[in-house]
Amino acid sequence: MNRENLINTILLLALATVPLWAMANDAPYTITLATKVAIFALAGVGLNIALGLGGLVSLGHAAFFGIGGYAMGILASHAQNFEPIMQWPLLIEGSKSMPVIWITGVIASGLAALIIGALSLRTSGVYFIMITLAFGQMLFFFAISWPAYGGEDGLSIYIRNGFPGLNTLLPIHFFGICYTLLALALLFSAKLAKSPFGLALNAARQTPARVEAVGLSPYRLRLTAFVISGMITGLAGALFADLNRFVSPSMFSWQTSGEIMVFLILGGVGRLYGPVAGAAAFIMLEHFLGGLSDYWHIYLGVLLLLVVLFARGGIIGFLAGRQVAHD
Repeated sequence: MNRENLINTILLLALATVPLWAMANDAPYTITLATKVAIFALAGVGLNIALGLGGLVSLGHAAFFGIGGYAMGILASHAQNFEPIMQWPLLIEGSKSMPVIWITGVIASGLAALIIGALSLRTSGVYFIMITLAFGQMLFFFAISWPAYGGEDGLSIYIRNGFPGLNTLLPIHFFGICYTLLALALLFSAKLAKSPFGLALNAARQTPARVEAVGLSPYRLRLTAFVISGMITGLAGALFADLNRFVSPSMFSWQTSGEIMVFLILGGVGRLYGPVAGAAAFIMLEHFLGGLSDYWHIYLGVLLLLVVLFARGGIIGFLAGRQVAHD
C-alpha cells in the first residue's frame, strides 16, 4: 500500500469512527457534522469526475445539487399533504421513500446535465465557466419565483423520509446511509477512471486532437462525464435536503457551486479522496472557527490560498508528497 492509499484508508475509517464515538458519548450534533461531510464529499465526487477527469471547470453544479434537493422537497411535500403531483389520468403521487426520491433526483439531474452540457460544451475556457454559472443562476431565480413550493422562503418537510429497515430519524442511521452512498460513489469513480472511458476522457482533456484522430469524439466523452457528474451531485442534493428537512433556492446559488469547488481544490483536484479531505476541512473550519468569529471565511481563504500556492495536489497531495499525473 503506497502512502496515498494509506491516507485514503485513514480518511474513510476516520469518517466512520467519529459518528460511532459521538453516539457512544451522546453527541448527536457531531454525527450531523459527519453526515454533512459525507454529503458534501459526495457532491465533490460528482464535480471531480467533470473537473478532475474531464478538465471541465463548472460553476453551475449547484443546478444539479438544487434539482436533487427539490426532487426530494416536491415528492415529500405532496406525500405529507396527501396531494398527488398530477391528477388523473396522469396520476403521479408524492413519496416518502428515499430510494424513490433518489432515483427521481438522479434522473432529473441527469436530464438537466444533458441539456446544460449539450449547450455549454460547445464553448470552452472562460465561456464554459460563465455559461454553466448562467444556467445555475437561471434555476436559482426560477426557484425564487415558484410560489407553489415556497418561493424564496423555501419548503419545509416535517418528517425525514424513510428507508426500508432503518429509522432515518436516528442520526447514526441516516449517517450510515450517506456514508454507504459516498463509499459506493468513490468506488464507482475509481473504476470509472481506470476504465476505457475514463482513459479516453483523460486523453481528451490533455490532447483532444489525438483522441479525435483515432475516431473518438471529445465532445461526447465530455458530455457523458458531465451527465454522470450531474447525477452524482443531484443525489448529494437530495440527501442534503433530507438532512435539513428543508429545501430552498439557496441550493441553486453560485455560492453553493463555489463551495463544492472549494472542497475539491482543498482536498485535491483529480485525487480520488480529495472531496472527502476537502469537505472535512471545510466543515471543521466552519464548526470550530464559526463560533469564534462571523468572519471565519477569512481563515478559509488563507488556507485556500496556501493550498493553491504551495500544494497544488491539495491536502491529499501535500500529505502524500507527490503531485497527480496531470498537474
